[in-house]
Order: sequence, then C-alpha cells, then structure tokens
Amino acid sequence: MTFMVIKRVMPDLATEDIATATAFYVEVLGFEVVMDMGWIVTLSDRANPKAQLSLMTHDATAPVIPDVSVEVDDVDAAYQAARNAGAEIVHPLTDEPWGVRRFFMRDPNGRVINVLTHKS
Repeated sequence: MTFMVIKRVMPDLATEDIATATAFYVEVLGFEVVMDMGWIVTLSDRANPKAQLSLMTHDATAPVIPDVSVEVDDVDAAYQAARNAGAEIVHPLTDEPWGVRRFFMRDPNGRVINVLTHKS
C-alpha cells in the first residue's frame, strides 16, 4: 500500500464571533494571524509555523464546518482512498478560488475531515 505524505494537521473550531475568538488566541496563547478571509482565520505559532489553528464562522463553499483539516501531498489519491473505503463524501473534490484543492469526508465517528493540498 502506498501512503501519501501528511504535511500538517490543523483543528478547525467553529465560532460565532471570529474577532473575539481571534483576540483570545492571540492575547492568551500568543498565536499570530497568518490568514484572514473574514469567515476563516488561521492562527500560527511564531516559532513553529506548522502549529496552526483555524477559527471559522462557516465554510464559504461547503455545507459544514470541518472538525479538522489534513494537508496532504496528493489530495486526488486521498479522495480515491476515501471512496474505496466507502467513506461518506460531505463536500466533493473541488478546486477552490483561494488556491486549494480539497474534499470533506466523514470519519467512522462522524467527524468531518477537510483533506486538502495547496495548488501549485
């Protein structure tokens, strides 16, 4: 079996007030904002940029907020593996306008996983 490379894993937290949530994580834990699209803010540790957390009010193109995002080197292979395993696809494989290719699947515990790769 060939495995894809997992580049990072990032929790996605739903929030109704993204500004207040962002301020909390910045002020209390020292995160810095590395991406702000209005509906999603990604925070990172200054010393360890792959240590990230995303705060979301909604998802711009998908029907749900995922529980976790997993960046892989080959999202197409991950999508095929998910389909082969019979995983429920919550959001189809999509090229998003902000530069990622992704899909959402549901794991056996009902958690929604956003699997993505950054497009070159």
